[in-house]
Order: sequence, then C-alpha cells, then structure tokens
Amino acid sequence: MDRCVVVTGGGTGGHIFPMRAIGDQLVAVGVPASSIHYVGSRRGQEAALLADQPIDLTLLPGRGIRRSWRARAVVQNLGAIVGLAAAFAVAIVRVGRWRPSVVVSVGGYAAAAVGAAAVLWRRPLVLVELDAAPGAVHRVLARFARRRCLAYGPADERSVVTGVPLGSDILAVDRGRDARERAREAMEPPIESGRAVVVVMSGSLGATRVNDAVSELARRWSTRADRTIIHVSGRRDASRVLAHRPTTDGLDYRIIEFATMAPLWSVADAAVCRAGATTVAELTALGIPSVLVPLPGAPGDHQTRNARAVADAGGAVLLADEDCDAAALEAALERLLDPGNAERAARAARGLGHLDATGAITRVVLEVGGLPA
Repeated sequence: MDRCVVVTGGGTGGHIFPMRAIGDQLVAVGVPASSIHYVGSRRGQEAALLADQPIDLTLLPGRGIRRSWRARAVVQNLGAIVGLAAAFAVAIVRVGRWRPSVVVSVGGYAAAAVGAAAVLWRRPLVLVELDAAPGAVHRVLARFARRRCLAYGPADERSVVTGVPLGSDILAVDRGRDARERAREAMEPPIESGRAVVVVMSGSLGATRVNDAVSELARRWSTRADRTIIHVSGRRDASRVLAHRPTTDGLDYRIIEFATMAPLWSVADAAVCRAGATTVAELTALGIPSVLVPLPGAPGDHQTRNARAVADAGGAVLLADEDCDAAALEAALERLLDPGNAERAARAARGLGHLDATGAITRVVLEVGGLPA
C-alpha cells in the first residue's frame, strides 16, 4: 500500500490521546481514515481508547523494560525482551507491507519496534516529543528521524517547536469569565458563585501521596465556604479516599473516581496534578495555574523537567512528591488563588501553551510524507 501514514506509540493514556489527536487531524485535512494505521501495545490502553475509531489498529506484543536489577525485574525484563523481539518481527512485516509515506512516533515502548522497522525499510520518520526530555526510544531513533516536533524548545534545523497535540474537546473549552460561570452553573450540583475551584487530577490510577495530601487539605478547609475541591482520585485509590472523606461544613468537596477532564478544566481556577506531558499541555493551552507534583522515578525524570518549564515561567508551583503534604499544598494554592497572582500565573501558563499543536504537527507530517496539504 502506498501513501499511507502510520502513527505509533502507546502504553499509557499520555501517548494514546496524542496519537488519536494526530489521527483525527489527518482525517480532518483530507487523509482517508483507511490510509492511516495506529500501531500500539496489547498491554496498554490502546484497545479501550482507540478500538472505536475508524482508523485501523494493530496491537503488538511486549512490554516496557523495568529500570531495576531486582530479581523479579530481571525476570520480567527477560520476558519483555522476548516480547519486543516478537513485536519487531510483526512491525517489520506490517511496515514492509504498508510501505507508508511517513511513520509518526509519539514514543513509548510500542513505538520502538515500529520506529526500528521504519529505519530498516527506509521510510520517513517523524518523532513527536511529548516531554521536555525525550524518552529512551526517541533518543535512539533521533539520529534517523527526518523531523522532530518538540513540546519545548530550543529548535534546530531538523526540529520545530509545536507543543503537544490536544483533543478537540480540550480545544473547545472556553475559559472566559462568563463561560466559566455558565459551566459552573451546569455542574451537578451547581457550584455556587464566588467559590474558587481547585481541580485535582493525578492520573487514571491516582497517586496515593497526592490523594492523601488533598484529603487532609479538605479537612483543613472544611469550613471554607469560598472553596470547591473537585478531587479526581483515580480508580486505585477511590475507595480509600472516600473512606477518609472528612466532614465538611462550608467546603464543597467532590470526590470522583475518574472523569473526562474538559468539563472540569472549564470550571477550574487552579489545578493539582502530576506533570505528564498531556496534562501539562492542557493546563498551559488553557491557562490554568497549577501545583505540579512530578511522578518520582519517571524515566529521565521527564515529569520534573515538564513541571520546571512551567514553574520557571511563573505558571505553576513545582512541588516534589516527597514534600507533598496538606500544608505545602495549602501554601501553594493560596499563592496561586490570590487575586494578585492568579491572572499573572494564568498568563504565564498560556504563554507556554500551543493551541494549534495538532495542526502544526500534522503540517510537518504531510510535508515529510509528501502528502497533499
């Protein structure tokens, strides 16, 4: 098959949502869905998040390599190597059959085999860097890439700063004062006018330290009639967070196990989040001041680099996981919610945002692939 596009990556939602955003935009500019192929991992969330798309989905075997020399990790890594070898074999066959005009990688272990197959078959390769620091797969593939689309600068002759691709639901969020008030009135139950709204989201599974700190913060703020906390706890910690819910007399404290974030970003005055690429991209594109608590032990410490980029610009407070407790969260949020600081932080965050990231990446893909714009 000629003149098709392969979009590969995955393993986590942070990779899959950008894949889907790129695929949707390619279709929007006229690339037939039948000419696009998603390639991801069987062990990730791809089957759940991409299977309902009109774009063909191929799932590869294998899993990521654990960065540990413990006996259990070594055994798991041996199995992972076997799985990656099998994934590479499948990728060689598929890429050889498709002969795509361009292969687009958003990173993650699922992209390793397809990126290597693209190099083997000499197909043009575009890397989409979602984090401030590239992951291991992209560090290896970088020398073979035709172009790199960066979340942050600096750019060079083969790189362009595009930002991170965002979904159409995020791009549709209206953060204007009147729109935010209407969104709060539309919540169930409505959020009372005049309350400062803090949205907490630390991933689909949740983050125990962040969740514990927010539960204690809710206890501290239990009588605050001028505050709302919407706490997306994640599936893993939901029952425990609910069991430790404090009694409140004034605070509007809502605990949600899992949520689509666009409606919550439409009502937020500030956020408490991990510093994954997609989350940071959403916060900056929408101009939401945040407390960013990077995941400790993330490969290359990329979450700390993501968070520092926003904090250095003044759009966020960087709070180390080990320092994340109720007192530290309270101090950071009071600083961000102060009327004198809130607008400055929002402007600083927006200054790093890229509302047209998906369009910019798509233009690079079309150019490299020699496809009509």
